[in-house]
Amino acid sequence: MTTDNATDVPTRPILSYIRDLPNLCSLAGLGCTLLAIYFLITGIYAAAMIGMIWAVGFDWADGLIARKMKGRTGADRQFGGTLDLLIDIVSYGVTPALLVLSYGGFHPAFLPVAFIMLVFGAVRLSYFSTFGLSSDAKYTGLAIDNNNIFFVFLFMFAGFFGQSMFSIILAIAGLCLAALNVSQIKTPKLSGNPVNVVLLAAYTLGITAIYGWKLL
Repeated sequence: MTTDNATDVPTRPILSYIRDLPNLCSLAGLGCTLLAIYFLITGIYAAAMIGMIWAVGFDWADGLIARKMKGRTGADRQFGGTLDLLIDIVSYGVTPALLVLSYGGFHPAFLPVAFIMLVFGAVRLSYFSTFGLSSDAKYTGLAIDNNNIFFVFLFMFAGFFGQSMFSIILAIAGLCLAALNVSQIKTPKLSGNPVNVVLLAAYTLGITAIYGWKLL
């Protein structure tokens, strides 16, 4: 793997970047994603939903913390941005796709849906990494973190349907979200507003309470 910055001379060890608080927050979100994946595989969906929404919470928090911190170098920002991007494809690409596969009993019919979700998620993240926000400071396409926010809400209605029917609903939702991820619609950067971070925190705690009750 090569980058355009291959000629830059690193001045710090790799693991030194873990000490950066925003990166610690990003890694905490990755830990939540790992738990979500584990519980999706084992079929404990309420716990998986908690992991999925906390992954978003830590993701939004790391950006807010990074903007508030002083003294971070350009290397800190570049490393943190790349780390965040790599975690996003796991948290918001792999995990929702695995949700569709797992709830569908890992039936091969859901593999194309999962593949489309992964491809469109990777393309969406690559596009943002290359071009960033639009000229009016908005995302082009639906930001991929919204996928988790929507899925944990939608899954609250799973009990109203049979598993086969709700598997199809999840698959349709996944395809619709994937299409929105790579669409040309303009959406605001919600995580850039501290008020929205507070609202997400309240949503995260509410989701945790609802699904935590189901685990009792």
